[in-house]
Amino acid sequence: MAAAVPKKVFEVFVSKIPWTIAMKEVREYFGQFGQVKKCLLPFDKETGFHRGFCWVGFTSEDALINALQKDPHTLEGAKIQVQKNRRSFAAVKTNKDSDDSVHV
Repeated sequence: MAAAVPKKVFEVFVSKIPWTIAMKEVREYFGQFGQVKKCLLPFDKETGFHRGFCWVGFTSEDALINALQKDPHTLEGAKIQVQKNRRSFAAVKTNKDSDDSVHV
């Protein structure tokens, strides 16, 4: 039996996101690089604010490369950090007691 071929991951991990930024702005910003397939912006139940990081998934490798080639990335005047995500964020659990994140 052949080993399963790992699925290509076209995702970036984004950190240092200002608390004033909503998922809509993140999706719109990364949409300039290619079609955004999904976005995960985890929220903190206690504060009601997002945690300052997210994962963005693209539909193609070209979009991923375009996003990784731009430097610096700036949202609302703040420099955010973008790096390639090594594994699918579908398996990432952001909170041990419940899923309080937003998937799009």
